[in-house]
Amino acid sequence: MHKTARTVHKWLMLLLGLQFVIWPVTGAYMVFVHIDYIHGDPLITNPQIKINPDKLQYSLAQLLQTYPHAEQISVGKLMEQDVYRFSIPSPTATQQVLLSAQTGERLSPLNQTTAIALAQYYYAGNEPIDEVSLLTDNPPFELSDRHLPAWRINFEHFSAPSIYISADSGLIVGKRHAFWRIFDWMFRFHVMDYGDAEEVDNLLLFWIALLSTFATISGLVLTYFRVFGRKSKRKPMYSKRKNIFKKRNHSGAA
Repeated sequence: MHKTARTVHKWLMLLLGLQFVIWPVTGAYMVFVHIDYIHGDPLITNPQIKINPDKLQYSLAQLLQTYPHAEQISVGKLMEQDVYRFSIPSPTATQQVLLSAQTGERLSPLNQTTAIALAQYYYAGNEPIDEVSLLTDNPPFELSDRHLPAWRINFEHFSAPSIYISADSGLIVGKRHAFWRIFDWMFRFHVMDYGDAEEVDNLLLFWIALLSTFATISGLVLTYFRVFGRKSKRKPMYSKRKNIFKKRNHSGAA
């Protein structure tokens, strides 16, 4: 059993050793770095939104008259301006519309100047803007396709923060920084998502977990032989020394 356990443990740990190192390293990062910071909450300020219905000069009736197919209508803010947000369904894709609640002027899609003003309005830091780009297709892995088109505003900071603003609704649809991107890779390595980022390979994780169990059991068997096997080998030596000691005492007494 000792020889078999040693062989099994050696080859399994040779196969699984790298993943055994990856698990504690990635797990430690995900535990030690606060999740609220990872989510990018400190990047954004949350000003109190108060809407005065008396200041909505463009009424809901007027909106429905101009846009009879409007759905999911809501009233909100675009910085300090009251606005309507709603969607218009179509056979190809649902269209998001942003409308001024004072004049009825359509504000979407947002231009670059408005997107920059929004980013600076909500950004909690005071660093200057590094780069601005409009994303219409092929978004980065940190942004969903359903949020396109969106403005990406990068700020000059060691954590490389990025704020994503929907060009249709004017809402923040993402806030990311370097530590979130590291966290995303750490999570993928931890759950062994080495393929598609949208799906975890459960079969691979199952087999690795099963082999890891065998490696652990074989390691416990080796530990047993290492700890208790030595004690059993020492007993005969101890008994032999004890008999020699008795013989010497007996001859001395004679």
